[in-house]
Amino acid sequence: MLNRRHIVVGLGELLWDLLPAGQQLGGAPANFAYIISLLGDEGIPASRLGRDSLGASAIRRLGELGLSAEFIQKDADHPTGTVKVEVDRSGQPCFEISEPVAWDFLAWTPQWQSLAQQADAVCFGSLAQRSEQSRTTIRRFLVALREKAVRVFDVNLRQNFYTTQVLAQSMKFATVVKLNHEELPKIMRSLELENRSEEDSARQLLSSHEVKLVCVTRGNSGSLLVSADEHSEHPGFKVKVADTVGAGDAFTAAVVHGYLRGTPLAQINETANRVGAWVASQSGATPAPKARSLAKTLAEIS
Repeated sequence: MLNRRHIVVGLGELLWDLLPAGQQLGGAPANFAYIISLLGDEGIPASRLGRDSLGASAIRRLGELGLSAEFIQKDADHPTGTVKVEVDRSGQPCFEISEPVAWDFLAWTPQWQSLAQQADAVCFGSLAQRSEQSRTTIRRFLVALREKAVRVFDVNLRQNFYTTQVLAQSMKFATVVKLNHEELPKIMRSLELENRSEEDSARQLLSSHEVKLVCVTRGNSGSLLVSADEHSEHPGFKVKVADTVGAGDAFTAAVVHGYLRGTPLAQINETANRVGAWVASQSGATPAPKARSLAKTLAEIS
């Protein structure tokens, strides 16, 4: 059980990040699926691309990353998504997200229903729920999961692409919630909960929902993980930041990989910070490990 490869789905937006150094395939679901595959699970992106040159390039890139394109839908009426990314001097990204695009029109299909029924975990966010059609499809996917499947709500409050209703409904589905320290007070206000310390706020989220684990990332200052009977803080790893695009997705992937195996929180937290720091030290969200060895690459992060 501990060594089994779990089927883990990244559900939502698949797009091209238009970075200063050039375009790179991105979107939280693909970034997440790539890293969790490196860790040893079967990461599967489920999204929608346009029938255009960017869509064809995305399919090719997924293949280069070792990811299946079997559950990528094709859209003849809407373009492949893009995000203009500008990175400040500290490596923090600013996003300008195009709309409407193909991933705003995720369709519920028999193929996706079959995938949902096989999945051990799925990671979904708030951004891909900005359109009614994709929001409905994502919820149908979550409902179709097996009872014991892990539902990971990776909060990503981008621009104005979220509502209180979307946040509240997503929390109701979630087993695990991951958000950053800037998003936490916004979530608490949206849910009409009192925002005190990070740990207290996390415990309120646990007690007011069916959530089993809350993860609060703190940028280069590490993270806090809180469950009903455990909590873990980690100071993070200091690295020379290339850019932080995808670092949060990498953190989430490591958390889910450990959570599926019943790994203690302290160990999950250390591994997640190490993986996130490695991605932040590289350009883009899907770097290749040195000598094709993730373990050796991560061991260099200290």
